[in-house]
Amino acid sequence: MRELAVHLAGWHAEGVDYALATVVNIRGSAPLPLGASMAVDAAGAVRGSLSGGCVEGAVYDLCTAVLASGTPVRQSFGYSDSGAFAVGLTCGGELEVFVQRVGAAERPVLDAALNAPGPTALARDLATGETVAVAADRAIGSAGGPPHSTVALARTVLLQGSCGMRTVGCGASARELFVESFAAPPRMIVFGANVFAGALARVGRLLGYHITICEARPVFAGRAGYPDADEVVTEWPDRYLRTTEVDSRTVLCVLTHDPKFDIPVLIEALRLPVAYVGAMGSRRADTERRARLLEAGVTATELARLHSPIGLELGGRTPEETAVAIGAEIIAHRHGGSAKSLSATGRPIHAPGAAERSGDQRIRSCGVSTSSGEPVSSHGTY
Repeated sequence: MRELAVHLAGWHAEGVDYALATVVNIRGSAPLPLGASMAVDAAGAVRGSLSGGCVEGAVYDLCTAVLASGTPVRQSFGYSDSGAFAVGLTCGGELEVFVQRVGAAERPVLDAALNAPGPTALARDLATGETVAVAADRAIGSAGGPPHSTVALARTVLLQGSCGMRTVGCGASARELFVESFAAPPRMIVFGANVFAGALARVGRLLGYHITICEARPVFAGRAGYPDADEVVTEWPDRYLRTTEVDSRTVLCVLTHDPKFDIPVLIEALRLPVAYVGAMGSRRADTERRARLLEAGVTATELARLHSPIGLELGGRTPEETAVAIGAEIIAHRHGGSAKSLSATGRPIHAPGAAERSGDQRIRSCGVSTSSGEPVSSHGTY
C-alpha cells in the first residue's frame, strides 16, 4: 500500500473519505502481491491497482458500495472462462480482497503507518475494519486505545518484515487481521566508484534498494558522478563495512577490481549475515581471489557464499548490461529462481521465495504464492 502514500496523503489533507481495497490473500498465481491496494473516492477517482486490470472493474463497484454503506466487505475473485467479459484472473489464481471506508477516524492511523520515518506495521480487523498502526515505541488505533493483542501481533509481524492474514485469540473471541509491515528499503552497498557502479546504482534503485557507493580514493568519489546513489562515501571498503549497519536484506557488490581493496572487504563481507555478496572480475582474477581468501582464513563454507564472477551469464558487455546481469542474479538469489528462461521451465511463474520455503511457515514475506493452491500467508494463531 505504501506506493499510494503520496496520493492518500493529499486526500487526507483535504479531508476526503474514500474506499480502500486491499489484496489480503492469494491462492495460485496472481499479477500483484499481497498488500496491493486500490482506492476510490466519492468523485470516482481511482488510485492504485490490485491485479493489473482483470478485476479492477468489479472491485471499483465494490468500493463505491462500501463508500456509501460504510460496511467493510471481503470478497474473492477467481478464474473464470465462461465469457469474454467474466470477472476473474486470467492467470488462474484467486484473490481475496478486503474493502473498507477510510474516514476521519482512519486517516490519522494510515498516515502514521505510511509516512513514519521508521518501520511500522498496519493491522486491520477483517470484520470491523478497525485499523491500528504500530511502531516499536507507539501505537495508534482508529477506535481509541488499540487492543493489546493486536499491538503485540503487529510488532511480531513487524520484526519479521512480513505481511498476511493472522488470527488473534481462539474460539468465539477469535479475530482475523490483515497485517502489513513497512520497513526502510534494503541496502545495496557498492564498493568501487566506476562506470559499472553508476549503472548498478540505476538498476538497484529500480529494484527498491537504498544505494551506497563506497570508494577509498577521493578523486573518484565525486557525488555528482553518481546521481542514482543515495550516498557516496569516501572510506576504505573494509573499514566502512565494519562500522556501517547491515542486515539480512543487505546486498554487497564489490566492483573495485583491486586486490588491496576487495580482499579485505570480502573477508569482512563473507562473515556477515547479509543476503548477497558478489565480486566483479575475470575467471583468472576470481581463481586468484578465492585462493587469497582461503589463505587469509576464510572458510570453505564462507567462501561458498561468494558470487564471483558477479552476475548471470547474459552475454552483455556494456556497464548497463552488466548491471542488469548483476541485478538479475540478486533477484534470482533472493527468490530462489532458476535463472533460466521461463519458456525453458515448467515451474510456477510466481513461485515462493527462498525465505518463504525455509522460514517459519506462519510468517511469510509479502509476495505471490505458487499454483499449488496454498495461500501465500497461512493463518497462524497468536
